[in-house]
Amino acid sequence: MTIAAVVNDEVISVFDLVSRMRMVMISSNIPDSQETRQRIAGQVLRSLIDEKLQLQEAKRQNVTASDSEVNSALQLIEKQNNMQSGQLSNFLKAQNIDRGTLVDQLTASLVWGKLVRRRTAQTTEISDDEIDEAVKRVKEHANEPQSRVAEIFLAVDNPSQEEEVRRLAERLTEQMRKGARFSAVAQQFSKAATAAVGGDIGWVRPDQLAADIGKAVANLRPGELSPPIRTGAGFYLMLVLDRRTGGTGGEQEVVYDIVQVVFPLPASPSEAAKRAAAAEAQSVRAAAKNCPELLKIGKEKAPKLSSEGRLRAREISPEMRSLVAKLGIGEASPPILQKNGVGIIMVCGKQNAAGRGTSREEVTETLVRQRLDTVARRYLRDLRRGAYVDVRV
Repeated sequence: MTIAAVVNDEVISVFDLVSRMRMVMISSNIPDSQETRQRIAGQVLRSLIDEKLQLQEAKRQNVTASDSEVNSALQLIEKQNNMQSGQLSNFLKAQNIDRGTLVDQLTASLVWGKLVRRRTAQTTEISDDEIDEAVKRVKEHANEPQSRVAEIFLAVDNPSQEEEVRRLAERLTEQMRKGARFSAVAQQFSKAATAAVGGDIGWVRPDQLAADIGKAVANLRPGELSPPIRTGAGFYLMLVLDRRTGGTGGEQEVVYDIVQVVFPLPASPSEAAKRAAAAEAQSVRAAAKNCPELLKIGKEKAPKLSSEGRLRAREISPEMRSLVAKLGIGEASPPILQKNGVGIIMVCGKQNAAGRGTSREEVTETLVRQRLDTVARRYLRDLRRGAYVDVRV
C-alpha cells in the first residue's frame, strides 16, 4: 500500500486518494483527465487529512455516527439523485469506486457536525436581543434589492498553498461554466458550513457580505458565476441564483407542487439525439393525464431524472418560472430543452407562503449557521496546528 499521507498515527493511502478523486469528479460532473487529477489532487488530499483529524477528534471525544445515521445519509443521496433503494451501491461499483470512500466521508461529516454543535453550545448562546436586532434589520431593508446567492470557499491555510488553490479555483470555475453542477462542486470542495446544502446562503443584500464579495455579487446577473475572489482566508466562487427588487418581505409568495420528467442527453448532443429525446418527452406528455400518472411513467422511462417536489417561485430559474406560472393545475408543459436533457413539467398544486427569510425562526437559523461556520473554522484550525501530518505525495 503506497502512502499518500500520515496523520498523527494513521495512514491515508494513494488508493484512498485516487478513489476519492474519482468520486469527486463523477459526483460533480467534472471530466476525468490527467490534468484535472493533477489540479484537484492537493485539495482532495487536504480534505482527506481534515476528515482524518475530525474522525480522530470524534474518537477522542467519544462522538460516533450510528449505522442508521449513515444509512439515512446514503438514502438521502439516492433520493437527491432519483435512485431506488440500493442503486447507489451498484452505481459506485460500476464506477469502480470503493463504497467505503463515501461512507468515510459521510461519517466524518456526521461526527464533525456533532462536535461543532457541541463546541458552539459551550460558547455564548445567541441572545434574544441579537435575534431581535437581526429581525429589525431584515424589516428595515425589506424593500432593498436582494440576491439569492450560493458560495464555494477554498481555504488558503498558508502562503505555500496560494498558487495551487488559485489554480484549483480557476479550474472549478472553468468546469462549472461547461456544465459541472455548482451544488455538487460545493459539497465536495467548499470549506464553508453551507457546503452541506450545496453552498446556498439564501437571500442577502450586498452589504451583508464581505466588501469584495458583495461588490462582485452586485455585478452578477442571475445564473452568472463569479471569477475567483481572493479574501484574507482564501478564494470564493459566488453564484447568483436569483434576484428580487425588494418589497417581498411581507408579501405572499407562490409555492408550486411540481412533477418533472427529463430524458437525459450527453454533454454535446447531436440534433438527432435532441429530436429523439423531445419525441419521448412529447409521448409522455400525451399519455399522462395527471401528476401521479406522469411520475409513474417518468420513473419507468427516465428514472434518473424524474422527480416531484415543492418549490417556491423564487427558487425556480427566471426563465422556467415564467413558463410554470402559465401552467394550469394538471397541465403538462411542452418539451423543454435543458442543460441535462429534454423534459416536461406538470404543476400539481399552488399555494401561497410567507416571503422567505422574514420569520424569526429563519433569522435565528441564519445566525446559528454563521456561528457554526465560525466555530468550525477555528476548531479545525486548532486540530491542524496540533497534529503531526506527513504528506508523501
